Amino acid sequence: MASVTVANARKSYGHFEVLHGVDIDIQDGEFVILVGPSGCGKSTLLRMIAGLEEISGGRISIGSKIVNNVAPKERDIAMVFQSYALYPHLTVEANMGFSLRLAKAPKEETRRRVREAAQILGLESLLERYPRNLSGGQRQRVAMGRAIVRNPQVFLFDEPLSNLDAKLRVQMRSEIKQLHQRLKTTTIYVTHDQIEAMTMADRIVVMRDGSVEQIGSPLDLYDCPANLFVAGFIGSPGMNFIHGKVSSSGPLEFIARGGAKLPLPENLSVARGSEIIYGIRPEHLSIGAGSVAAKVILTEPTGAETQLTAKLGSDNVIVSVRDRLDVRPGDSLLLAPDLDKIHLFDARTEKRLHSN
Repeated sequence: MASVTVANARKSYGHFEVLHGVDIDIQDGEFVILVGPSGCGKSTLLRMIAGLEEISGGRISIGSKIVNNVAPKERDIAMVFQSYALYPHLTVEANMGFSLRLAKAPKEETRRRVREAAQILGLESLLERYPRNLSGGQRQRVAMGRAIVRNPQVFLFDEPLSNLDAKLRVQMRSEIKQLHQRLKTTTIYVTHDQIEAMTMADRIVVMRDGSVEQIGSPLDLYDCPANLFVAGFIGSPGMNFIHGKVSSSGPLEFIARGGAKLPLPENLSVARGSEIIYGIRPEHLSIGAGSVAAKVILTEPTGAETQLTAKLGSDNVIVSVRDRLDVRPGDSLLLAPDLDKIHLFDARTEKRLHSN
C-alpha cells in the first residue's frame, strides 16, 4: 500500500487546459472519491494517476516515488473500468489470473492468488464459467478480482457501477466498501453519483471545471459546504436555495424575492441590504411550527418519507417529512427553518458566509 500525492497537476490538450493545478494528498489505506459533473476532469485525473494520460505540469507521486514519467505497468496500481473489459474466450479463472500469467508468475502462485480473490468476492463456484454466462454484477466482481490478484499499492476505479441497475448498484457499493475495509488498500474512485461518494468514501474531492472545489469527509461536505456549488451537488434531494437579501432596517431577517421573511442568525457579519442566497436542506424545514408561508405544488410519497415541493416567494423548495400528511397541491403551509442548520452564501461570489 502507498500514499498518493497530486501536486499542482495540470493537463492540457494543445492550448485547452482541462485541469488547472490540482492538489490532493491521499493517505496510505484511504478511500478517496473524486466526484463532480460530467466534464469536470475527474476521469482525466484518474487516468493521469494510472499513467494512461501524460501529465502536462505538476507532480504525481505514489509512495515516495514521482511517477510522472513512469510507465503504467511499473506504477504498481490496478484499475477497474466502467466496462468490464473481460476476455470473452477465457474462463473467470483465466480472466482473473491473466496479468499474473503475463508476468510469468508460477502457476501454483497464480492459482492460489486467484482462489483467494475468488473467495473474497464469492466467485468460487463461477471460476469455470465464461463472461457470457455471468450477470452484470458477477462480471464486475471478476473485474475487481483481476485487480485484487495483482496485490497493488493502489486501486483505481473509474465509474465501475455505471452499467448496473439501481438495486445492483446498492449491493455493489456495499461490497466494494467491505472489500476496502478488508484489504486496506489505498483506493481512488471516480463517480458522478454523489450518493456513491457519500456512502463509500473516507474523504470526497468535489471537482468542477478542472479545479477542486472542496475536500473533506462526507459529513463535513454535507454540513459545511464551502460554496454554492458544493452545497447543491452534495445531498439528495438537493439543498433548497432561496434568493433575496438581508433586511435594510428593523429586525435582522432574510427577505426573499416575493416578500417572504425568514430568520437569520444574530452573529451574521454581513452588511444590511446585501444580496445573499439562503440555503436549507429539505429535512431541516418543519411544517406547522413557523410563520413562513408556502403553497404546495407537488407531493411525492416514497414510503419512509414524503417529499413536498412548495412555492416560497419566487423560489420552489422541497420539504422532507416522515409523518403521513394529508396534503394536496394548492394547500398552504407554514414552514419553520432550523436556524442552526441554515447555510448562507454571497450572491455574487457564491462563497459561504456563515458557519454554524
